[in-house]
Amino acid sequence: MGQKILIVDDAAFMRMMIKDILTKNGYDVVAEAADGSQAVDKYKEHQPDLVTMDITMPEMDGITALKEIKKINPAAKVIMCSAMGQQAMVIDAIQAGAKDFIVKPFQADRVLEAIGKTLNS
Repeated sequence: MGQKILIVDDAAFMRMMIKDILTKNGYDVVAEAADGSQAVDKYKEHQPDLVTMDITMPEMDGITALKEIKKINPAAKVIMCSAMGQQAMVIDAIQAGAKDFIVKPFQADRVLEAIGKTLNS
């Protein structure tokens, strides 16, 4: 059985892109969320092996959601997705416990590398 992944991004087409990359490579996308508070709820509900988390979202941003997920499960594996030029936020996210980050626009091999590395760590 593939490892369970939760995809979090406020842009539906971004979620679709990541989902497409992951499902083609044997991962099981168990849920999607469009903002941080949804992400926390879906995390509780599905207990995924890994979360891809967009940094900038309405309602609750990715770093806040990351911190909330880490409260639920300190061992949670979260990879941040950032646009170019968000270095400061990426550093905040890593300090808050993110395992890695991928930069948009997504390159399938980089996404898979980050996820494979994080799941095996």
